[in-house]
Amino acid sequence: MSEDPETARQIAELSLDTRPLLVLDVDDVLLEFLRPFTLYLEAQGLDLSLATFRLHGNISIRKTGEVLEREPVSALIDTFFGAQAEWQSPLDRAVETIAGLAKSAEIVMLTAMPHRHRAARRAHLDRLGFPYPLLTTETAKGPAIRALRGATPRPVAFVDDIPHNLVSVRSAVSEAHLFHLMAMPSMRSLLPPLPERIEIVDDWRAAGPRIATALGL
Repeated sequence: MSEDPETARQIAELSLDTRPLLVLDVDDVLLEFLRPFTLYLEAQGLDLSLATFRLHGNISIRKTGEVLEREPVSALIDTFFGAQAEWQSPLDRAVETIAGLAKSAEIVMLTAMPHRHRAARRAHLDRLGFPYPLLTTETAKGPAIRALRGATPRPVAFVDDIPHNLVSVRSAVSEAHLFHLMAMPSMRSLLPPLPERIEIVDDWRAAGPRIATALGL
């Protein structure tokens, strides 16, 4: 897996840090995504079916029932990210819990989204109380976290709601502590069983102590 060149540039701008590293996904980990995205679609006469754990193939026109093709769905996601400040809010206890962890760990946010939306997301996260470095990537997350950790052997934890992102990090940083957290834990019923060595946490109240223990804080 190769690292996204733009992500590598963003990582190079960060100051070197040797504290335990906590890397956080953003959508449905720090900020609500699925609930507000569903409302966003409804405002445009569209419906999201949660028959499978994916957006493509599950969005339809309410009046006709016609399922949207891949390109229109991608365009909807793109415009939603452009308007994210109007729709997305933090998960319960996320701000407070991460602020507590930040006293002893390096916190970095790593979001899979087009780089052109980074500035809007940066401003929105700042307003909501997440002042930590933000990286965007358009490729796999594993190589980015391997580069973030650097040459210093330090504990690493990663939180994401998408299983393949967690697997990517496990492949790149084999000793990383991996946590699966979803804004809507009920959605886990749509997923196959999680691979080994991925811990399930249902919310930030439960996640905080377990991440602190994993990082030795």
